[in-house]
Amino acid sequence: MLPPDLRQQLQSSQGRLLHLLESFSAARVLVVGDLTLDEFLTGQVERLSREAPVLILRHEFTRQVPGGGANAIYNLAQLGAQVQAVGLVGADPQGEALCGIFQRAGIDTRGIFKDGDRPTVTKTRISGHARQSVTQQIVRVDRKSDDLPAPALQEALAAFIRQQVGAADAVVCSDYGDGVFTPPVIAAALQHERTIVDSQRDLARYRGAFLFTPNLPEAEAAVGYPIRTEADVLRAGEDLLDLTGAKYMLITRGDAGMSLFSRETAPYHLPAFNRTDVFDVTGAGDTVVAALTLALVAGASLWEAAVLGNLAASIVVRQFGTATTSTAEMAAALHHLLED
Repeated sequence: MLPPDLRQQLQSSQGRLLHLLESFSAARVLVVGDLTLDEFLTGQVERLSREAPVLILRHEFTRQVPGGGANAIYNLAQLGAQVQAVGLVGADPQGEALCGIFQRAGIDTRGIFKDGDRPTVTKTRISGHARQSVTQQIVRVDRKSDDLPAPALQEALAAFIRQQVGAADAVVCSDYGDGVFTPPVIAAALQHERTIVDSQRDLARYRGAFLFTPNLPEAEAAVGYPIRTEADVLRAGEDLLDLTGAKYMLITRGDAGMSLFSRETAPYHLPAFNRTDVFDVTGAGDTVVAALTLALVAGASLWEAAVLGNLAASIVVRQFGTATTSTAEMAAALHHLLED
């Protein structure tokens, strides 16, 4: 149940929020990201192998979806934005598959460069089931390199960003720590006045960005102390604003909701809109960033943007694996939220 004061705020803002959703399709967003391909390989267990004590699966299907920073890109496209993707893939079938997914979704892939020395970051989840039983994950296989891209490739990415940044309404940095975000790339991305950073580590590298969206563990790592109480949250928000020089800070807190911090106004807390039907939080942060960014581009206040980000997350956590939503689903979810 929503707190009565929040319900009243949402009811009085419903028309405005729906108008913002209708404006998402006009947004032009440049997204720099650590691109990942998530693979889900599923089969039926036939027997134990005679070669080793392992299961033998008869392959049924393989599903490939964008993951990591690629999920942020895909979320923005599914919400209707015009998206320019920037990042790296390997010269391999996984990179081709990821670019193909993007192109079919209408995403501009001219900023995705091939790195012949490093593979496309790929996470392959192998799952099996017996007859009339649930499917369970057995093992995950990761493909990645710990080496940084060659200096020439770093500069090529930075140059492309500098060429395109003026045509974008916002820049999103989706940093999963896989090597794309080197100093030249970060410097180029920070040239935009509305750069939104979703980074798993070292937030201070992006000092001066418009908005940061750390989750609770990322915020704790940045400030260097545990965040357990509401007083800790308030302290961390102020410390993060000082550490990053940001205009706004949004700490996402899972089922505890999200907390907003600004240099202009008092902190504000939003409860989670969905705390019961949660099946998988994978990629929910990317969904928050996507909806939040498009709302800000459409002219939303930080509170309105956070409400729409919160609403979008409440939809995707009901689905297994990395998932996306649409403006139509968000409008329906808002209506349902205010009916309960």
